[in-house]
Amino acid sequence: MEAIVAKTVAHLNAKELIVFPTDTIWGIGADARDEAAVARIYSLKNRPESKAMICLVANVNMLQEYLQQRTPFPKELTQNNRPTSVVFSHPQGVAKNLIAPDDTIAFRIPNDPFCQALLKDFDAPVVATSANISAQPAPRQFSEINPAILKGVDYVVPLKQEEICTQASRVLKVDAEGTIHVLRD
Repeated sequence: MEAIVAKTVAHLNAKELIVFPTDTIWGIGADARDEAAVARIYSLKNRPESKAMICLVANVNMLQEYLQQRTPFPKELTQNNRPTSVVFSHPQGVAKNLIAPDDTIAFRIPNDPFCQALLKDFDAPVVATSANISAQPAPRQFSEINPAILKGVDYVVPLKQEEICTQASRVLKVDAEGTIHVLRD
């Protein structure tokens, strides 16, 4: 797996798009700090830029680097087996076209060995949006990815291509006081 992680990181460092298995479904990824790469994802998916995308981070320390204010991150969100994306206010250091009109962005700390290795080696957030054309079903396995998506990216991670993914992440929002609001369970 080390060689695959290194090759994937090289593509991210080159500001290229990848298709990769996440802790939920197959995703399209890029350096979350690069506006041009993020714009390529929106274009490839035929997705309006007003629809925000999730960023993966390795841990709470990395997350805090990309928030203007130290925001409480409830430990139970990182200590469960269910993938959980959390919407935070006032992000910083990420591509402006990743930030929702209300100045929020969703982050997830994946509990997946490949994603963790990738994020630690890349040492920055990675955009992770479903590997589908907007309004089409999200692919539950590699064989369901639209060929246009595969042609539009620069690298496809050669892992888990036979596995079926059925678990979407829940989406929560943490307000400035640390109160959790469930947006999708």
